[in-house]
Amino acid sequence: MEIFSLLLLGIIAGTLAGLLGVGGGIIIVPTLVWIFHFQPEIPNTSIMQIAIGTSLATISITSISSIIAHHRYAAVQWRIVWQLTPGIIIGALFGAIIADALTSDTLQKFFALFIILVSLQFFLTIPASHRKLPRHLHLVGMFIGQISALFGIGGGSLTVPFLVWCNISIRNAVGTSAACGFPIALFGTIGFIATGWNTKGLPAWSSGYIYWPAFIAITPMTLLFAQFGAKLAHNIPVKTLKNFFAIFIAIIGIKMLFT
Repeated sequence: MEIFSLLLLGIIAGTLAGLLGVGGGIIIVPTLVWIFHFQPEIPNTSIMQIAIGTSLATISITSISSIIAHHRYAAVQWRIVWQLTPGIIIGALFGAIIADALTSDTLQKFFALFIILVSLQFFLTIPASHRKLPRHLHLVGMFIGQISALFGIGGGSLTVPFLVWCNISIRNAVGTSAACGFPIALFGTIGFIATGWNTKGLPAWSSGYIYWPAFIAITPMTLLFAQFGAKLAHNIPVKTLKNFFAIFIAIIGIKMLFT
């Protein structure tokens, strides 16, 4: 049942990563928390850190598939990606340090509040703007990297609205966000390995806060279905799906907040 759940999780997360540009972490983290509660080898004191670290590790692979798919549609604005990346790297490493300093319960509450805010964002329409991108994009990247790594997401829920607000088309915003997800996930993963390296009681087959059995089960499905999701994003209207997804993650957030 656990393997079936992880495979299904990979399918859903990969599709959402390509379709909505959310990286899949918003689904991966709470699902891993639920699965890990039934595995006695996962210590309760580190469940959130392991779920977030493992989520980032899967996204580091998924994002490659998503980047290739969006690049084929010329949807990635690489100039913006290169400007955001230095700040993203610093922010992602710092986010891992903050996550390690928090208790698992506190981190769960913060994560729950975050995805509730993300769900509300899906219902908002970002007004048309004639704003240009700010000069110091590395500072924006630092903020996006830190929050994304702290909560185990690819950053789409932050990067996409920011780029649309700066007068980037939604199509290019999603593609560019997908490309930014790679440095977020890669350096977030490195940070969670480093901060969890000397933590006692972690399960076998883990490196720091990365639990490799879950990674191996999820990643092939996310790789396969990220490109499928990206193809859907260019061929179907996604407004109704976004509304449904927003309600779904709001329910998850409320449940995590009070559990």
